[in-house]
Amino acid sequence: MLVLLPPSEGKAPSGSGAPLKPESLSLPGLAEARAAVLDELVELCVADEEKAREVLGLSEGLRGEVAKNAELRTAGARPAGEVYTGVLYDALGLATLDAAARERAGDALLVFSGLWGAVKVTDRIPSYRCSMGIKLPGLGALGAYWRGPMASVLPEAAGGGLVLDLRSSAYATAWRPKGEVAARTATVRVLHAPTRKVVSHFNKATKGRIVRSLLEAGAEPGTPAELVEALRDLRYVVEEGGKTGALDVLVDEIH
Repeated sequence: MLVLLPPSEGKAPSGSGAPLKPESLSLPGLAEARAAVLDELVELCVADEEKAREVLGLSEGLRGEVAKNAELRTAGARPAGEVYTGVLYDALGLATLDAAARERAGDALLVFSGLWGAVKVTDRIPSYRCSMGIKLPGLGALGAYWRGPMASVLPEAAGGGLVLDLRSSAYATAWRPKGEVAARTATVRVLHAPTRKVVSHFNKATKGRIVRSLLEAGAEPGTPAELVEALRDLRYVVEEGGKTGALDVLVDEIH
């Protein structure tokens, strides 16, 4: 099983240890594309703070993010699973998983990123600010930029099992499963059962809990249908949507 996750907008500070080693990141087929984004982002943030703030869509209060990007090559790195924070990652609670579940998380979870393309939660990266929705002056819109590199790397990374796609729409633009990979890809929508409405906060939190539940149970569904069975076994209320692989998880309480 491969689980595709969005990053978080907010991130924990960079670590105090060794800086980024690009060659150590997973999915080495993305290395050239990563280097190009990193080079342009660092150069932009070093050369012109105001332009960088405009390109990155940062408010005056987030001006410090530009300086953080300028130091990406020398800032301390830490596991991506520690860098990404926010509602989904709080609910996922990687740090509190037992050893076996953490090992499964290292194999199964892939976080999409405007800067790195995609990384595993065990990959060591510095804290950064670069969403998939921005347009760099030289490379253009990052969602479009990443499509070519992703198309050559992700099908192999998907292996032969289920692909559970929990990405937000901006990050889904970078790679859309096709062919036989699409046939074994599942997406999840979280609905408030009484109203059948999507609410952003508990949508993210529930997705985090779903991933945690699957990791703790050691579940290895190979198809969307097997995922439905696994989630029901874990006491989730699941309905199959109108499209193949589209699942609705119903929750009674907003929390």
